[in-house]
Amino acid sequence: MKFNTSLLHTVKPDKNSRGETIPPIYQVSAFAYDSAEQLEKVFNNKAAGFSYTRVGNPTVDAFEKRIAALEGGIGAVACASGMAAISSTLLNILQAGDEVIVSTGLFGGTIELFEDLSAFGITAHFLESVTYETVSAAVNENTKAVFTELIGNPKLDVADIGGISKACKEAGIPLIVDSTTATPYLVNPLKLGADIVIHSTSKYINGGGNSISGVIVDGGSFKWNSGKFPNFGDFAKYGIFAFMFKLRNRIWRNTGSCISPFNAYMNIVGLETLGLRMERCYDNALKLAEFFEQTDGVTVNYPALPSSPYYELAKSELSGRGGAIVTIRAGSREKAFALMNNLKYASIATNIGDVRTLVIHPASTIYTHSTEQQRISAGVYGDSIRISVGIEDAEDLIEDFAQAIAAAKI
Repeated sequence: MKFNTSLLHTVKPDKNSRGETIPPIYQVSAFAYDSAEQLEKVFNNKAAGFSYTRVGNPTVDAFEKRIAALEGGIGAVACASGMAAISSTLLNILQAGDEVIVSTGLFGGTIELFEDLSAFGITAHFLESVTYETVSAAVNENTKAVFTELIGNPKLDVADIGGISKACKEAGIPLIVDSTTATPYLVNPLKLGADIVIHSTSKYINGGGNSISGVIVDGGSFKWNSGKFPNFGDFAKYGIFAFMFKLRNRIWRNTGSCISPFNAYMNIVGLETLGLRMERCYDNALKLAEFFEQTDGVTVNYPALPSSPYYELAKSELSGRGGAIVTIRAGSREKAFALMNNLKYASIATNIGDVRTLVIHPASTIYTHSTEQQRISAGVYGDSIRISVGIEDAEDLIEDFAQAIAAAKI
């Protein structure tokens, strides 16, 4: 099956299906059983079933199976948010004294999370460029993972997953990739060598801007039974399922970062049109980027433009696409604000992946708690505008930005 067909037909209805074409919402807290013995078996993972929605739910399970199949993983765990997915993944692997190599081109909230982890004795080493060479040089005996976004948000740097994966394999550590901005429609990081993939499903997978959620997908490729990960203990005996089994039964379960059944349902609905939406968004983003490149007073950044330093990598790794985010620089903070305030169609909002075009001034919002150096390293400047391109007609978007640029006197 090709992509859009697979979204609809890869995962079949479960045995309890009554013919519904989409999984129903099981909006309940707990599940009753006919005997205490039955519940005991389910609760202790000795029988299939659901006991409590914080731990598992049929609607959530249906969503997880779809994402795992889409990414080519052995399993998935849905979370309350993208940040919950990232923190649960890291805390499932790391412990006090461990170190992790991280790209500087990260979402502002993720940068802050790594700072928070320092209170637990976990050290993050930020690299301006995460490549085979830089990772190989930065690894030491305490390094336990590498974390990067596939397409940086909003830096729009493209990670060479194959090269980074090679360095990780040589060091015996997992590669964790946040693929939110790339989406499964563009690339499957697990096939390129990543070990764990994370999505903020609030974004493109949901597509409608109506549900906060995240998901973790395990490729089953990493061997957790090496001496490098003593915190896996008895979980290592589960082989390729060790990461997922430990995650479900410890940190994710105990911190309560579960997704609600309703949000899982909304994500299933959104997921079914992912390919159609992304095709339109990518096409619009390229047209808009090309318009900006021909516009005086505006500097544009987009990986699929020949002027981008990531153009060749986008061609080889992303099939020539650049994602659905375009960033521009307007010349000053004042001009950036004026441009945004004069837009008629684009909404000023802190999200990406909506069907409608959204704009934001990252320096005064998402990166307001970051240092000046952190902002620069993340590709955020005082005059930067991040544009999450929607599915409107490209001609209307171009006309809207043209009049806003003129009104802002850029």
